[in-house]
Amino acid sequence: MFGWLRLARTPQPIASNLWRDIRAALPWAAALDAAREERLSQLAARFLHEKTITPIGDLVLDERDRGVLAAACCLPLLEFGEAGLRGWSQLIVYPEAFRVNRTHVDAAGVLHEWEDELIGESWDTGPLILSWADVLADCEDPRAGFCVAVHEMAHKIDVLDGELDGTPPLPGPWQRGWARDFQAAYDAFVEAVDAGRDTAIDSYAAEAPEEFFAVTSEYHFSNPRLLLAELPKVAAHLERFYGSSPFS
Repeated sequence: MFGWLRLARTPQPIASNLWRDIRAALPWAAALDAAREERLSQLAARFLHEKTITPIGDLVLDERDRGVLAAACCLPLLEFGEAGLRGWSQLIVYPEAFRVNRTHVDAAGVLHEWEDELIGESWDTGPLILSWADVLADCEDPRAGFCVAVHEMAHKIDVLDGELDGTPPLPGPWQRGWARDFQAAYDAFVEAVDAGRDTAIDSYAAEAPEEFFAVTSEYHFSNPRLLLAELPKVAAHLERFYGSSPFS
Protein backbone atom coordinates (compact mmCIF):
# COMPACT_ATOMS: atom_id res chain seq x y z
CA MET A 1 0.00 0.00 0.00
CA PHE A 2 2.83 2.39 0.83
CA GLY A 3 5.23 1.31 -1.89
CA TRP A 4 6.69 4.74 -2.50
CA LEU A 5 8.40 4.52 0.92
CA ARG A 6 10.14 1.18 0.39
CA LEU A 7 13.76 0.69 1.26
CA ALA A 8 16.31 -1.42 -0.60
CA ARG A 9 18.41 -4.47 0.31
CA THR A 10 16.89 -7.57 1.84
CA PRO A 11 18.53 -8.75 5.09
CA GLN A 12 19.22 -12.37 5.96
CA PRO A 13 15.92 -14.09 6.82
CA ILE A 14 15.22 -15.38 10.31
CA ALA A 15 15.92 -19.12 10.53
CA SER A 16 12.74 -21.19 10.38
CA ASN A 17 13.29 -22.90 13.75
CA LEU A 18 13.93 -19.56 15.44
CA TRP A 19 10.85 -18.05 13.81
CA ARG A 20 8.75 -20.94 15.14
CA ASP A 21 9.88 -20.05 18.65
CA ILE A 22 9.18 -16.36 18.10
CA ARG A 23 5.76 -17.12 16.67
CA ALA A 24 4.91 -19.35 19.64
CA ALA A 25 5.81 -16.54 22.07
CA LEU A 26 4.02 -13.73 20.21
CA PRO A 27 0.25 -14.35 19.96
CA TRP A 28 -0.27 -11.72 17.26
CA ALA A 29 2.20 -13.47 14.97
CA ALA A 30 0.57 -16.84 15.59
CA ALA A 31 -2.84 -15.41 14.63
CA LEU A 32 -1.74 -14.02 11.25
CA ASP A 33 -2.50 -15.72 7.95
CA ALA A 34 0.48 -17.26 6.16
CA ALA A 35 1.14 -14.31 3.83
CA ARG A 36 1.11 -11.71 6.59
CA GLU A 37 3.14 -13.93 8.90
CA GLU A 38 5.82 -14.16 6.23
CA ARG A 39 5.74 -10.38 5.82
CA LEU A 40 6.16 -9.95 9.59
CA SER A 41 9.11 -12.35 9.58
CA GLN A 42 10.78 -10.30 6.84
CA LEU A 43 10.16 -7.04 8.67
CA ALA A 44 11.51 -8.49 11.91
CA ALA A 45 14.63 -9.66 10.06
CA ARG A 46 15.20 -6.11 8.83
CA PHE A 47 14.63 -4.76 12.35
CA LEU A 48 17.25 -7.15 13.75
CA HIS A 49 19.63 -6.21 10.95
CA GLU A 50 19.27 -2.43 11.38
CA LYS A 51 18.60 -1.86 15.08
CA THR A 52 20.87 -2.25 18.08
CA ILE A 53 18.95 -3.89 20.93
CA THR A 54 20.42 -2.81 24.28
CA PRO A 55 19.29 -4.52 27.50
CA ILE A 56 19.73 -2.48 30.68
CA GLY A 57 21.12 -3.66 34.00
CA ASP A 58 21.09 -7.40 34.58
CA LEU A 59 18.58 -8.12 31.82
CA VAL A 60 19.74 -10.83 29.42
CA LEU A 61 17.93 -11.25 26.09
CA ASP A 62 18.53 -14.38 24.08
CA GLU A 63 18.02 -14.76 20.34
CA ARG A 64 14.34 -15.63 20.70
CA ASP A 65 13.71 -12.67 23.04
CA ARG A 66 15.28 -10.28 20.55
CA GLY A 67 13.17 -11.79 17.79
CA VAL A 68 10.01 -11.35 19.85
CA LEU A 69 10.85 -7.69 20.43
CA ALA A 70 11.59 -7.14 16.74
CA ALA A 71 8.39 -8.85 15.58
CA ALA A 72 6.24 -7.02 18.16
CA CYS A 73 7.66 -3.68 17.04
CA CYS A 74 6.99 -4.57 13.40
CA LEU A 75 3.29 -5.43 13.83
CA PRO A 76 2.25 -1.86 12.90
CA LEU A 77 4.35 -2.09 9.72
CA LEU A 78 2.54 -5.00 8.07
CA GLU A 79 0.98 -2.62 5.52
CA PHE A 80 3.09 0.51 5.95
CA GLY A 81 6.29 -1.41 5.33
CA GLU A 82 9.93 -1.13 6.29
CA ALA A 83 10.05 2.66 5.88
CA GLY A 84 8.48 2.76 9.33
CA LEU A 85 11.91 1.85 10.68
CA ARG A 86 13.55 5.01 9.39
CA GLY A 87 15.04 7.74 11.56
CA TRP A 88 16.34 5.81 14.58
CA SER A 89 18.76 3.01 15.35
CA GLN A 90 18.38 1.67 18.90
CA LEU A 91 15.87 -0.24 21.02
CA ILE A 92 16.63 0.08 24.74
CA VAL A 93 15.03 -2.59 26.91
CA TYR A 94 14.59 -2.22 30.68
CA PRO A 95 13.82 -5.28 32.82
CA GLU A 96 10.59 -3.60 34.01
CA ALA A 97 8.98 -0.17 34.33
CA PHE A 98 11.58 2.60 34.54
CA ARG A 99 11.69 6.09 36.00
CA VAL A 100 12.53 9.32 34.18
CA ASN A 101 12.98 12.82 35.51
CA ARG A 102 10.79 15.52 33.97
CA THR A 103 11.03 19.31 34.09
CA HIS A 104 8.67 22.04 32.90
CA VAL A 105 8.76 25.83 33.13
CA ASP A 106 5.24 27.24 33.40
CA ALA A 107 3.93 30.55 32.05
CA ALA A 108 5.00 32.31 35.24
CA GLY A 109 8.57 31.10 34.84
CA VAL A 110 8.36 28.59 37.68
CA LEU A 111 10.36 25.38 37.19
CA HIS A 112 8.48 22.18 38.01
CA GLU A 113 10.32 18.89 38.46
CA TRP A 114 8.85 15.41 38.89
CA GLU A 115 9.50 11.75 38.24
CA ASP A 116 7.45 9.54 35.89
CA GLU A 117 7.31 5.76 35.89
CA LEU A 118 7.05 4.50 32.31
CA ILE A 119 6.71 1.17 30.51
CA GLY A 120 7.73 2.62 27.14
CA GLU A 121 8.98 5.77 25.51
CA SER A 122 9.73 6.92 21.98
CA TRP A 123 12.04 9.81 21.17
CA ASP A 124 11.44 11.67 17.91
CA THR A 125 14.82 10.83 16.38
CA GLY A 126 16.34 8.84 19.23
CA PRO A 127 15.80 5.39 20.64
CA LEU A 128 12.65 3.45 21.31
CA ILE A 129 12.48 2.23 24.93
CA LEU A 130 10.44 -0.68 26.29
CA SER A 131 9.90 -2.54 29.54
CA TRP A 132 10.54 -6.24 28.92
CA ALA A 133 8.21 -7.24 31.76
CA ASP A 134 5.37 -5.33 30.11
CA VAL A 135 6.08 -6.77 26.67
CA LEU A 136 5.78 -10.22 28.26
CA ALA A 137 2.61 -9.22 30.11
CA ASP A 138 1.06 -8.08 26.82
CA CYS A 139 1.92 -11.44 25.27
CA GLU A 140 0.32 -13.28 28.18
CA ASP A 141 -2.97 -11.38 27.76
CA PRO A 142 -2.96 -10.19 24.15
CA ARG A 143 -6.66 -9.27 23.98
CA ALA A 144 -6.67 -6.95 26.99
CA GLY A 145 -6.34 -3.73 24.98
CA PHE A 146 -2.64 -3.19 25.58
CA CYS A 147 0.52 -3.61 23.50
CA VAL A 148 3.32 -1.29 24.54
CA ALA A 149 5.46 -2.15 21.50
CA VAL A 150 2.65 -1.13 19.14
CA HIS A 151 2.05 2.05 21.14
CA GLU A 152 5.64 3.24 20.90
CA MET A 153 5.99 2.22 17.27
CA ALA A 154 2.86 4.22 16.45
CA HIS A 155 4.76 7.29 17.69
CA LYS A 156 7.71 6.41 15.45
CA ILE A 157 5.41 6.15 12.43
CA ASP A 158 3.51 9.30 13.40
CA VAL A 159 6.63 11.47 13.43
CA LEU A 160 7.88 10.35 10.00
CA ASP A 161 6.17 13.35 8.37
CA GLY A 162 7.98 15.70 10.75
CA GLU A 163 5.09 16.25 13.17
CA LEU A 164 4.08 14.18 16.19
CA ASP A 165 0.40 15.00 15.92
CA GLY A 166 -1.57 11.76 15.62
CA THR A 167 -1.58 11.80 11.82
CA PRO A 168 1.02 9.57 10.11
CA PRO A 169 2.30 10.21 6.58
CA LEU A 170 -0.55 9.41 4.18
CA PRO A 171 -1.65 10.32 0.64
CA GLY A 172 -3.33 13.76 0.62
CA PRO A 173 -7.07 12.94 0.48
CA TRP A 174 -6.76 10.16 3.04
CA GLN A 175 -4.66 12.35 5.32
CA ARG A 176 -7.34 15.04 5.33
CA GLY A 177 -10.09 12.52 6.08
CA TRP A 178 -7.96 10.92 8.80
CA ALA A 179 -7.20 14.27 10.46
CA ARG A 180 -10.89 15.26 10.36
CA ASP A 181 -12.21 11.99 11.80
CA PHE A 182 -9.50 11.55 14.41
CA GLN A 183 -9.83 15.14 15.61
CA ALA A 184 -13.59 14.82 16.01
CA ALA A 185 -13.24 11.51 17.86
CA TYR A 186 -10.43 12.87 20.04
CA ASP A 187 -12.38 15.99 20.98
CA ALA A 188 -15.42 13.93 21.98
CA PHE A 189 -13.23 11.53 23.95
CA VAL A 190 -11.49 14.37 25.82
CA GLU A 191 -14.87 15.89 26.63
CA ALA A 192 -16.03 12.57 28.11
CA VAL A 193 -12.86 12.16 30.17
CA ASP A 194 -12.93 15.76 31.41
CA ALA A 195 -16.57 15.29 32.44
CA GLY A 196 -15.57 12.31 34.56
CA ARG A 197 -17.49 9.79 32.51
CA ASP A 198 -16.23 6.21 32.39
CA THR A 199 -14.73 5.29 29.01
CA ALA A 200 -14.24 1.82 27.61
CA ILE A 201 -11.03 3.04 25.95
CA ASP A 202 -8.09 3.80 28.27
CA SER A 203 -8.40 7.43 29.39
CA TYR A 204 -4.69 8.00 28.66
CA ALA A 205 -5.81 8.48 25.05
CA ALA A 206 -7.09 11.92 26.11
CA GLU A 207 -3.57 13.18 26.91
CA ALA A 208 -2.85 14.44 23.37
CA PRO A 209 -3.78 13.65 19.75
CA GLU A 210 -0.60 11.60 19.33
CA GLU A 211 -1.47 9.52 22.40
CA PHE A 212 -5.00 9.03 21.07
CA PHE A 213 -3.51 7.56 17.89
CA ALA A 214 -1.06 5.36 19.82
CA VAL A 215 -3.64 4.07 22.31
CA THR A 216 -6.24 3.31 19.65
CA SER A 217 -3.51 1.52 17.69
CA GLU A 218 -3.07 -0.78 20.69
CA TYR A 219 -6.79 -1.53 20.65
CA HIS A 220 -6.70 -2.25 16.92
CA PHE A 221 -4.27 -5.07 17.59
CA SER A 222 -5.51 -6.25 20.99
CA ASN A 223 -9.26 -5.51 21.18
CA PRO A 224 -10.53 -4.52 17.72
CA ARG A 225 -14.18 -5.27 18.50
CA LEU A 226 -14.22 -2.83 21.38
CA LEU A 227 -12.50 -0.19 19.24
CA LEU A 228 -15.05 -0.65 16.46
CA ALA A 229 -17.95 -0.38 18.92
CA GLU A 230 -16.59 2.75 20.63
CA LEU A 231 -14.85 4.62 17.79
CA PRO A 232 -16.08 3.26 14.46
CA LYS A 233 -14.53 5.92 12.20
CA VAL A 234 -11.18 5.64 13.95
CA ALA A 235 -11.37 1.85 13.71
CA ALA A 236 -12.03 2.07 9.97
CA HIS A 237 -8.97 4.25 9.37
CA LEU A 238 -6.76 1.95 11.46
CA GLU A 239 -8.07 -1.11 9.64
CA ARG A 240 -7.06 0.50 6.36
CA PHE A 241 -3.70 1.66 7.71
CA TYR A 242 -2.59 -1.46 9.59
CA GLY A 243 -4.61 -4.09 7.74
CA SER A 244 -7.01 -6.34 9.56
CA SER A 245 -6.24 -7.05 13.21
CA PRO A 246 -4.90 -10.56 13.88
CA PHE A 247 -7.77 -10.90 16.35
CA SER A 248 -10.58 -9.64 14.11
